[in-house]
Amino acid sequence: MHHHALTHLRRDPVLARVMADVGPCRFAARTEGSHFDHILRAIVYQQLSGRAAATIHGRVVALFEGKPSAASLLTATDDQLRSAGLSRQKIGYLRDLAQRVHTGELPVDRLHELADGDVITALTRVKGIGRWTAHMFLMFRLGRPDVLPDLDLGIRKAIQLAYRLRRMPNSDRVRALGAAWAPYRTIASWYLWRSLEQPAALAKPRKRRARNGASAPAKKTPRRRAKSARKTARARR
Repeated sequence: MHHHALTHLRRDPVLARVMADVGPCRFAARTEGSHFDHILRAIVYQQLSGRAAATIHGRVVALFEGKPSAASLLTATDDQLRSAGLSRQKIGYLRDLAQRVHTGELPVDRLHELADGDVITALTRVKGIGRWTAHMFLMFRLGRPDVLPDLDLGIRKAIQLAYRLRRMPNSDRVRALGAAWAPYRTIASWYLWRSLEQPAALAKPRKRRARNGASAPAKKTPRRRAKSARKTARARR
């Protein structure tokens, strides 16, 4: 399915090693539900652990009998939405989303017809949706092949480990390194996220020996700082 992408990406010897370690590509876009459902879920999941987010999202969906819509969100009361576990801030985000969909400012049912840049522009007009969320929508909802989420912590950490960089690369360097992966940067990103789950990334550093022979705290290494990045990677599944 991804034959051309894999052949192209293996031209980068570092990424080729990552791909060999991870194994077959199992990237697939999420086709269930509507675009609106996917965006609503993304907002609900922001800044929450997977289990807590899933619980709250399930309550929100149940509140609308399994079919939340822009119209139903606009007519729901704040008390109803709070009863599902939504914060005041997220209620505001969801109402802004619903209002923009209702007025047609966000052509939610036609987002798949737009170019990548136009999708990002349209989505980031909604309160609470930034470029990172727009990138995730392009990748995991629309299945666009050439998206590089340069702000993503997991991508930055994976690049640091794979390329043996002293520091996590910033957004500019991520884009510079990733230029060679075009037009398949989505697949490259999937492999980088998965690489954080490999034994080498999970390995704990050995403790250093102090001069007096006692064990000294291990010096901070990229792998010790990869824990939160691995959580981010697991959330992409």
